[in-house]
Amino acid sequence: MTNESKISFFNKYLTIWVLICMAIGIFISQYIPIIPNFLKQFEYAQISIPIAILIWIMIYPMMLKIDFKSIKNVKNNIKGIILTWCVNWLIQPFTMYLICTVFFFIIYQGILSTNMATNYLIGAVLLGSAPCTAMVFVWSELMKGDSAYTLVQVATNDIIILFAYVPIVTCLLGISNISIPYDTLILSIILFVVIPFIASIISRKFIINHKSKEYLENKFIPKFDNITTIGLLLTLIFIFSSQGNLILNNPLDIILIAIPYIIQIFLIFGIGYLGSKAIKLPQNIAAPASLVGASNFFELAVAIAIALYGVSSPVALATTVGVLIEVPVMLTLVRIVNNTKDWYNSGLNDKKNQ
Repeated sequence: MTNESKISFFNKYLTIWVLICMAIGIFISQYIPIIPNFLKQFEYAQISIPIAILIWIMIYPMMLKIDFKSIKNVKNNIKGIILTWCVNWLIQPFTMYLICTVFFFIIYQGILSTNMATNYLIGAVLLGSAPCTAMVFVWSELMKGDSAYTLVQVATNDIIILFAYVPIVTCLLGISNISIPYDTLILSIILFVVIPFIASIISRKFIINHKSKEYLENKFIPKFDNITTIGLLLTLIFIFSSQGNLILNNPLDIILIAIPYIIQIFLIFGIGYLGSKAIKLPQNIAAPASLVGASNFFELAVAIAIALYGVSSPVALATTVGVLIEVPVMLTLVRIVNNTKDWYNSGLNDKKNQ
């Protein structure tokens, strides 16, 4: 069986693997709790080091594919960067606030108390005001996205978060005592961007100098085929094994919170994807551009929720739901992007965009 057929097999049944991994994770949380309890010890600044390692393993193969000289070509599609900035910072936080307000205070009236609805709304805004950073590398890889563009998008988002996150949350919720846990933010940038970035530069230079660029691209990089998918599945097992009790103890609230989150994710994705097509971006740029805003920097949101309200608070629960739905929902969007390639490319002037 060739590598190509193996990849097709994984992608074809990915939904099944995801469901199995969720079930395994919950099973571990209930019957082998020593595993998540042991791994919980390896955490710093609200970031799980084991998950960080899994994400690093997923990101490194993608970074290897980047010819860093090509980063300068990003300026040829600067409108893609501007589009995602607008979606991430001028649209997403406000649509999250509006959608969750409608659900928590109107649709769920009689199901949620006003106090509980308010707490869940705070958690939703903390989550929705922080667009994805690290995991967008994984989604981009699965969609054959432009690696250099993805790197620039992640880097600029990290910078914007430093200045825009607190003012936006303060504007929406009137919470003036928010303090960004800079240790979480900085550690995330180092683990998820800087380390794989430096490692990939060193690896590319070493392999090209001692072998050849052809060896790197045709022999070395293909050795990592399927590692992204396997890493995703292991990450799911880890997340659900550490959150099993929360899921089983709050099943209804998790569903109630997840519904507006999922609507929000599809809305933001749709705005980004259709907007990219409208301004005639190539699909390999439109794909990661659309998913940056659709997913969230949940480590940051969870850390702030815990710091302000406590680990067992409804606010922390609302941000944690973002962790639970992140991978399954984003994999659905990845599939949508991959299945609409012909539709997206129809009518685009490829020469003009290349």
